[in-house]
Amino acid sequence: MSATEIDYYELLEVSRDADDKTLKSAYRKLAMRYHPDKNPGCADSEARFKQINEAYDVLKDPQKRAAYDQYGHAAFQQGMGGGGPGGMGAEFGDIGDIFESIFGSAFGGGAGGGRQQARRGADLRYDMEVSLDEAFRGKQTEITIEVSQACEPCSGSGAEPGTGKRTCQMCAGHGKVRAQQGFFVVERTCPTCHGRGEVIEKPCRACRGEGRVDMPQTLEVDIPPGVDSGTRIRLSGKGEAGPFGAPPGDLYIFLHVKRHKMFERDGTTLITRVPITFTTAALGGSIEIPGIDGEMIALDIPAGIQSGKQLRKRGAGMPVLQGRGRGDLVIEITVETPTKLTARQKELLCELQETETGEECPQSKGFFDRIKDAWNDLTE
Repeated sequence: MSATEIDYYELLEVSRDADDKTLKSAYRKLAMRYHPDKNPGCADSEARFKQINEAYDVLKDPQKRAAYDQYGHAAFQQGMGGGGPGGMGAEFGDIGDIFESIFGSAFGGGAGGGRQQARRGADLRYDMEVSLDEAFRGKQTEITIEVSQACEPCSGSGAEPGTGKRTCQMCAGHGKVRAQQGFFVVERTCPTCHGRGEVIEKPCRACRGEGRVDMPQTLEVDIPPGVDSGTRIRLSGKGEAGPFGAPPGDLYIFLHVKRHKMFERDGTTLITRVPITFTTAALGGSIEIPGIDGEMIALDIPAGIQSGKQLRKRGAGMPVLQGRGRGDLVIEITVETPTKLTARQKELLCELQETETGEECPQSKGFFDRIKDAWNDLTE
């Protein structure tokens, strides 16, 4: 490695196992520090800025990074891959095709390969929390995210307005170069033009030749009634802008429904637990509870109902997503034992207790009868 060939990882001040997020963060920080606009007239800063861009250009691409990790700077020098139409490797075309059939297009596009098609932008994910009430009714809302968008000054071309592009000298406009490895010649994407076959004469100052810039974007999101945690909403074309005018990716919004203080959810079924007094449980009666839609729901409590008994209200649950109708509301009864009694209430309960025969509560009577029988068996 020559004095000018500084290790790319050292340039970006990251370790060799740095992930994509770390690389991008380090690049942005250093690019801002050495940008020519912040260091006017400083040749050293301009040179370092170019080196940083070159390093990030290689390390952000998995194929180029792998080549760099294995061969270093030699992977991108003419000696390794300058084989254009008049260069070395014509007689090895069949072997290159064999390599392609074994390893796939990552090593080349065959003997007649041409320029790569511009890749569409990356898809993005956005996580959004909604309340159960919002999931019931649906809602329209706005979100603001920072996403790469086509650069306005250069219209996404990456070239300074008024300038153009020229044929890449590295690959002679083919978008691919050939690298000799022993007896083999492997065809790969041109590291200079990235497979486009053209290079920008004067990069746009606004986007530094990328054709896209990160900007906040405000989007309207329509959440339909009945969504649940894990529901995914796709906003077509609202992802990252594609490089150099390529189509944008999509934005996927993943919904997470927050817990409700009254209702639990199981698909379209809602579940709630309702405490009732032991007198209502014994005598029966009628109560009202609020539904998820805000309407009051009347419930008839049958006499003698026990804790844990479930009542069902048809059509009082959650809406069917993208469908018709609603699920059910399940009401689980809890019989509450009084903890604060007046003297008169205690007197009445004592009178009730004196009249009990055991037949009033068959489960309790049956339980103690079984205990009595088991005890008699042990003592006989």
